[in-house]
Amino acid sequence: MLLALLTLLGGFIILVWSADRFVDASSATALNLGISPLVIGMTIMGFGTSAPEMLVSAMASLNGTPDIAVGNAIGSNIANIGLVLGITALVSPLVVHPRIFRQEVPILFGITFLAGLLLLDNRLDALDGFLLFSGLFLVTGWLIHCHRKHPEPTDLDSLPDQTSPLSSRQATLWLAIGLTGMLISSKLVVWSATLIAQTLGISDLVIGLTIIAIGTSLPELSASLMAIRKNEHDLALGNVLGSNLYNLLGVLPVPALLAPAVLSPHVLPRDYPIMALFTLLLIAMAYGLRKDEVKTISRLEGAILLSGFIAYMGILYIQGNSAS
Repeated sequence: MLLALLTLLGGFIILVWSADRFVDASSATALNLGISPLVIGMTIMGFGTSAPEMLVSAMASLNGTPDIAVGNAIGSNIANIGLVLGITALVSPLVVHPRIFRQEVPILFGITFLAGLLLLDNRLDALDGFLLFSGLFLVTGWLIHCHRKHPEPTDLDSLPDQTSPLSSRQATLWLAIGLTGMLISSKLVVWSATLIAQTLGISDLVIGLTIIAIGTSLPELSASLMAIRKNEHDLALGNVLGSNLYNLLGVLPVPALLAPAVLSPHVLPRDYPIMALFTLLLIAMAYGLRKDEVKTISRLEGAILLSGFIAYMGILYIQGNSAS
């Protein structure tokens, strides 16, 4: 138990440091490539911070537990909105530019709806995986194309230290270092938290849907908090939106492609509707009545998201223990 506690603390320290380096390098990459920070958040940061989910899903699928892999993808999306955005908005209200609601948020809603349709038969087969994985490349390419074709200078103007960004080579190096650090530290955190939970007698179901989902969302939380500290709201929000897209288009297909299987009937009725509800809450909070209206996710709205996430964790704990 002592080793697990020390590993958990060390993992958190490495995670925070790695996220700080990762945000700096992402900002510099945005300036060097002439791409808005929002796109960097949704592509490089979104993909990079979703890598732990991909790793966990792959291991779960190969071990013959596809429900854990699917629960990880869905649970991480819930954690990203409820926990990550909730805490981030509590620390500092998040500015939501109109373009985010017009483009990125509707895409996330559409992909969420598509994933639900594919899960209706309680199966994840190779065709489902192919459709979702193909969407990953289509959505990423389309977002980059749209933002390069219609850039918004205000995004780049908001970045600090524009006169002396990292060079492309330096930014690439720190991106790799930051990403590697986040991957290693998140694995340490998940391992130590799982060991602590098992020692305390918490069921495997609750471990998979709570500790693993939260643990693999820690890179998103750290990166978003570091982005907010640097006043880069587009990076923080783009990181969460991009990570949720990658979870559905890049993580959810993993069990479908590696080990197609019939899912537990308990996965879809409970967790998917809650994920869809959190997505709808995000849309409601980001919605502006006027086309050019700049919205803000307030501290009160952040508290609502975080409270909803805590309530969901309570439901999982109660149901998990009653089933064990």
